[in-house]
Amino acid sequence: MRTTLAALALLLTTLTLPARAQTPADSAAIRQAALDYIEGWYAGNADRMTRALHPELAKRIVQPRADGRTLESMTATQLIDYTGRGGGRMTPADRQQKDVTILDIYGNVASVKIVAGDWIDYLHIARFDDGWKIVNVLWEMKPRG
Repeated sequence: MRTTLAALALLLTTLTLPARAQTPADSAAIRQAALDYIEGWYAGNADRMTRALHPELAKRIVQPRADGRTLESMTATQLIDYTGRGGGRMTPADRQQKDVTILDIYGNVASVKIVAGDWIDYLHIARFDDGWKIVNVLWEMKPRG
């Protein structure tokens, strides 16, 4: 019985340990990943986009259809290729908004909002051995007008 209680106490202590404390360097690295993503897009810089993304990234948008809404997805490879072909360079410099807000950081994960020229991105960013990488993007177009 004592062994069981001791094991349970150890398990509860392990489960309730605080998350790793965040540092200003973490915040700066998270912000840099977001800026590499949005500035890389606008500049057509595939290297910056590659640096920002985890290879298993999923970028998604909910799109209306005649028979209801659907989820459209893009992979890291597709986004990097589209960036390299200059998709973002079509946005005039005066419309290249790139407001980055870190919404939350907990342990090895963060949520970030980017307000861009024509859309809003919500990013999930995670810490890996080679730095903070974007693993998910859910985005929505801004209303026109």
